Order: sequence, then C-alpha cells, then structure tokens
Amino acid sequence: MNFSLSSLYDWYRSAIRHPKYRWWVMLGTVIYLISPIDIAPDFIPILGQLDDVMLAGLLFTELSQMMISKIQARQESNPNTTTNAENPSSETVDVDAETVATS
Repeated sequence: MNFSLSSLYDWYRSAIRHPKYRWWVMLGTVIYLISPIDIAPDFIPILGQLDDVMLAGLLFTELSQMMISKIQARQESNPNTTTNAENPSSETVDVDAETVATS
C-alpha cells in the first residue's frame, strides 16, 4: 500500500465532490478541527496547528471551487441573462423632453 499526501488529497477531493458523501466529509472535517484528538496534537508548537490549518485550507478551497463551478454552470445554462456590459442600451432611456413654463 503506497501512501502519499497527493493520494490523500485526491481522496478528499473526490469524496467532497461526491453528492452522497459531501456533507459527511464536511461534518467530519469540522469535527476534526474542533476535536482535541489530532494527528499532531495542538500543544506541539508549530506542527500542532499545521495539520488544522492545512485541512481548513483544503476544505475552504474545495468548497469555493465547487461554488464557482456551480455559478459558472448556472450562467452557462441561462443564456438569456445579460449584463449591462454586454447590452449597454438595456437601461438607457433616450427621451426628448421639453420643459413647458406656465405663467
């Protein structure tokens, strides 16, 4: 059995992107982060916080990538939605109005 950090990262990434396991992996990650039981205990000066920071960063990165891809997919599936930069005349109103003074 060959163990490496890249294989662990690949497993975590595929597990969190799988809809069936996503919430379990997120819950397990949060429990690990708040739990006093760690791979490297927090009372070890730098190493203790390093595993927590790396896992929190990995969770944040994966969740943000999933959100970005979901937003992009939603924009691609709805082509009728345009921004003002693509269609500048959508909010421009050209009115020739005269002010009539009443005496």
